[in-house]
Amino acid sequence: MSTSRKTALVIGATGNFGGHAVMAMLKRGWTIRALARDPAAAAKKAGPRMPIDWIKGDAMNAADVLAAAQGCAVIVHAANPPGYKNWRGLAVPMLKSTIAAAVATQARIVFPGNVYNFAPDAGPAIGEDAPQAPVTRKGAIRVEMEAMLRAATAPGARVLVVRAGDFYGPASPASAFSWLVNHRKGRVTSVYAPGPANVGHAFAYLPDLGETTARLLEREADLAAFEVFHFKGHFIGGAQAIGEAARRVTGQPRLPIQAFPYPVVYALSPFVEMFRELLEMRYLWQTPIGLSNAKLVAFLGEEPHTPLDAAVRATLGDMGCLDAPAAPVRAQALAA
Repeated sequence: MSTSRKTALVIGATGNFGGHAVMAMLKRGWTIRALARDPAAAAKKAGPRMPIDWIKGDAMNAADVLAAAQGCAVIVHAANPPGYKNWRGLAVPMLKSTIAAAVATQARIVFPGNVYNFAPDAGPAIGEDAPQAPVTRKGAIRVEMEAMLRAATAPGARVLVVRAGDFYGPASPASAFSWLVNHRKGRVTSVYAPGPANVGHAFAYLPDLGETTARLLEREADLAAFEVFHFKGHFIGGAQAIGEAARRVTGQPRLPIQAFPYPVVYALSPFVEMFRELLEMRYLWQTPIGLSNAKLVAFLGEEPHTPLDAAVRATLGDMGCLDAPAAPVRAQALAA
């Protein structure tokens, strides 16, 4: 891709995926624009580490997105309804705005996919060509959104779907760790195990996922009009594995690993929308659903990969949970 075309519009630049995609793309010489209803507040939240051209606009407004996308080769669509609220009413219209802009400018849309699209028995190594058979409302919406993206290639847009598991990492306050890790006064106090100990779970360390996305975009000439890659990340064998990693990183070998309080969540779910959403997705912790990265590795030569303990250390440190350097602990071989 020519230097003059290395300009990207990012929608959701202060979010989990969007922020890490921005950081990885900046390192590779991209010029970044970002849409925000309040550019000053967004710039403050992003901080000086992300030199971005902030543009005032609303992702729900197709005209705003189109104006911001002029001259861009890529539109990173990292927008998500906050707190899982009103997915159909917000997620689908925002994507329609991005698609309209991409068709008009012939840009490539980058879309972070997830595992909601697949049935509970899809297995621990799902390939890009696996059938999509969602069993939840959000899964059905995600399938619909990907169908919209595929259809957008007919009038000239291009699409890159990078599918991954649960996000976590530094600078990601709304990631999986925000509800898995309990901490107080700079110290981890316990970690939740939200599923059976013998069921693996797919986690995506966001700096690795951002780097993967940036590397894929460097290969634009080799990408199909509609391209999907699966990012394996850390497929952690057992719900207690995050707690065990936290024990090693914090130097607390007896750090409590507790069962997630589902009875409380059930009791409060009629009143708390987030709890209803957690219960809908509980099956992801009850059956092993993971992604095969065979296509990604064949294309890039490798999948960017940070060892689990290093990733957990960076995440907990950013959360303010490491009040002192962790005591040296023996690294433990874990399935990645």
